[in-house]
Amino acid sequence: MRAENERDYRVGLCDEDLDTGVETRRFEVAIDGHGERLDKLLVAHAGEFSRSHLQGLIERGCVQVDGVVASTASRRLRAGQTVSVELQPTDESRAFTPEPMALAIRHEDEHLLVLAKPAGLVVHPAPGHWRGTLLNGLLAYHRGAFHLPRAGIVHRLDKDTSGLMLVAKTLPAMTALVRAIAAREVRREYVALAHGQVAAAPFSIEAPIGRDPVSRVRMAIVASGRPARTDVARVAYREAVSALRCTLHTGRTHQIRVHLAWCGHPLLADTLYGGAAALGLARQALHAVRLGLRHPITADPLAFEEPLPPDLAAAWAVICG
Repeated sequence: MRAENERDYRVGLCDEDLDTGVETRRFEVAIDGHGERLDKLLVAHAGEFSRSHLQGLIERGCVQVDGVVASTASRRLRAGQTVSVELQPTDESRAFTPEPMALAIRHEDEHLLVLAKPAGLVVHPAPGHWRGTLLNGLLAYHRGAFHLPRAGIVHRLDKDTSGLMLVAKTLPAMTALVRAIAAREVRREYVALAHGQVAAAPFSIEAPIGRDPVSRVRMAIVASGRPARTDVARVAYREAVSALRCTLHTGRTHQIRVHLAWCGHPLLADTLYGGAAALGLARQALHAVRLGLRHPITADPLAFEEPLPPDLAAAWAVICG
């Protein structure tokens, strides 16, 4: 049964709400096109699309030559042949479309949303994840999201990190929240499980983070990176695993994961940064557990706490008892 404070929003969208953007374009192969490849001629007649996208349309059966589906991009054409192509939008161009989904709302008013993101949900469209993101869900949830940068998303959680997130519903709220986060006035606390025996006394990790020069999918500690600080406090240690509470002072990509791995304590199941699977976890052991801030418009103090999801709660119990 769904918890009382988790509401399932499924907004109905009429066909008129979404423009499919599909166009059928036809042309006859001219004399100077005789002997040219099909994909090359498509580029000449549909230059607003990349060659790779047009090749994909060929593979999907969206191109016909003289009324017969053409399946080979390298096919040579003859003068006088008629080509018909169903021009479909690129995945990237479709990224900012509404997609109804269940949102676990923990707080809502006219300016602000606080929600609990499940592990596995991508926050913002990116290569490989153009659909099914939190941004798509927000666009379906309230129309005001269309008028805000990133649909009101002011900070992100990694795909496999769970927990609390802030989302603005109005431009004044978004501006105020972005400034508050930059001024380190929003308190964000995480719980994590890391390999090895982390120091018992609380400490801070201050090391600049930037793109890994070897692997573009990773971040790393690099001299040219942006300043980053994470406060770490050990809660318990057992079976070569440390249970931690981490507080962010900055919000760099993968910050907690990178800082702890740099110290020799990668998160459990964080394979990107060298963390082996353990305690039944199939994703990195990281959860945004607490969020504290002043309301961006009223300045009233707000504080939220999100219980650990079942997978992480079970692993946490093994270490903390």
